[in-house]
Amino acid sequence: MVHDTTRRRDKNSHTGLHRANLPPPARRTVPRHTPALRRSPTAPDAGKRRAMSASNVAVIGAGSARLIDSLSARAAVVDQFLQIGALFWGGRTEKMEDGTELRFDHGAPYFTVSNDEVARVVSGWEARGIVAEWKAMFACFDRATGKFTDFEKTEGQMHLCSYMLCLVLGVLAKFGVTVGKMDWLHDRNSWSLVSLDGKDLGYFDYVVATDKNIASPRFSGLTGRPPPLDLSSFPQLSIMAQDIPVRPRFALMVAFSEPLAKVPVHGFSFNNSDFLSWAFCDSTKPGRACVPSNRQSWVLHSTAEYASKVINDIGPRKPSADALAKVAEELFKEFQSTGLNIPQPIFMKAHRWSVSQTCLTGSGGAFPSISIGGDDKCVWDKSTKLVICGDFCASPNVEGAILSAMRGASKIIGCLNCPSGL
Repeated sequence: MVHDTTRRRDKNSHTGLHRANLPPPARRTVPRHTPALRRSPTAPDAGKRRAMSASNVAVIGAGSARLIDSLSARAAVVDQFLQIGALFWGGRTEKMEDGTELRFDHGAPYFTVSNDEVARVVSGWEARGIVAEWKAMFACFDRATGKFTDFEKTEGQMHLCSYMLCLVLGVLAKFGVTVGKMDWLHDRNSWSLVSLDGKDLGYFDYVVATDKNIASPRFSGLTGRPPPLDLSSFPQLSIMAQDIPVRPRFALMVAFSEPLAKVPVHGFSFNNSDFLSWAFCDSTKPGRACVPSNRQSWVLHSTAEYASKVINDIGPRKPSADALAKVAEELFKEFQSTGLNIPQPIFMKAHRWSVSQTCLTGSGGAFPSISIGGDDKCVWDKSTKLVICGDFCASPNVEGAILSAMRGASKIIGCLNCPSGL
């Protein structure tokens, strides 16, 4: 089964779902126990169970849809989910001047599943309309010869249908908020979260972090502030101190007023291109038809080498509009030079997946090249009820992110099943 969220063409590679910025909300404190967002059917002892063990869970970043989904089923003991950070779980919607909305999976175009546990989860999501199968024809385009080769008809590739998964799963979300500090309060046996601009985000019994830079100097490089998690206070989490290698990319979102008649496939990788690594037609996915129907939307990813060169030139911080416009022009020029009669676009916008970008700041992080979770597929500290999960804990693809979230959910559920909460 494949879902429209992989980062590369390889059937077993998958991409994180992702992300954007909004200004932080006005200052307010989230009470320790607020009215439940989702409740299970009332049972004779339901009130007693809630009184004994109702818990608040904060999810930092947008990569734990499966974990939230698992815990949502425990509504009798999970009182509130607060998701902090990203705008969207999956892709993004861009609005054209005429009001037309274009949807782009600018991170992972699809994902595949080989793990039986993950397959069962994905099947459930498919039944709920969260993901859908994308039956597509792929190929490889040789930039040197100008020809397509290695045609392959694929099945079982899934793509994300609902970007706002937090709404699907019943989660209170704070989009665009940057978590600036995480403190474990021994006297309260809970976490205190504070935004980067000093606003109190509340107290939480459990924290789930899906960002690989939560304790990394990369966070400081982007924000000028120390990372949220001070590892000097948590020696048991020293594994997070290691540098996690990543592969930066630029994504180009582009739309055309007519189909690309000379492109006989739905997606293709590039050989012998210094600029582009692959291209996928988003508007051929289920439920993604453009209006008018003859329009097409495409996502192109740069090579890691091109992205690294640009980032070295402009620095690690958020690129300016002019810098992104230049990247868009360069990548599109390469696309047009393929000889595939690529017309002028009606929409074009570049997005950077960078080594220093982070879910915590509401921007998409680059794609990890290692995993640090070991056999647990997540990093878990029972003493502070902190779970760190994501593709960087299991395998650098969407399936790895889902599996890591499942393992993280099992850790929390194991604590919730104990009368003492631990």
